[in-house]
Amino acid sequence: MKQVVLVFLGIDLFLFIVAYLFTDKVWLVNSQIAFISSSSIMLASMYSYQSMVKKGIEAGAVTDDGRDTLDKLEDPYDLYDEQNELSDNKVEERELVDVVKEERANLKKSKRSIWETTKDAKASFSFYRLSAYSVLVLGFFYLNSNGLLALIPYLVFLSLPPILMVYVLLRNR
Repeated sequence: MKQVVLVFLGIDLFLFIVAYLFTDKVWLVNSQIAFISSSSIMLASMYSYQSMVKKGIEAGAVTDDGRDTLDKLEDPYDLYDEQNELSDNKVEERELVDVVKEERANLKKSKRSIWETTKDAKASFSFYRLSAYSVLVLGFFYLNSNGLLALIPYLVFLSLPPILMVYVLLRNR
């Protein structure tokens, strides 16, 4: 996280100097408001999800059943597992009604309560993220109400932090 913050600060300083020296006031203000608001959203999202994962690990909500993520996505019910195959290529035949009853029972067991869903939504509605989005909205309204909004620099500099975040995270993978 520190490395991402340092990259954001370094790029923002560089962009501020370039915009100050080579562009007018409108580009400078648009670039700074867009870059700072987008960076704050990225950092707040990263922090809130990081704290949610830490709490989940501490609570024991994260379990490892020995299957990798791709296998879980491709075969969620573990139908093609080698251990489930019967010897001598015999196929276990069951009644369709029994299979449907079994799957309904499994779905009822795995239903989540409203409280569990609310716990997971805390990262989406964290104070940090809400304040970062409010900076974005207030900055946009400030630029628009004062006649300073130029969409090209605003959108370009608004898109830079997500690109930088992906680059930094992939480079450190």
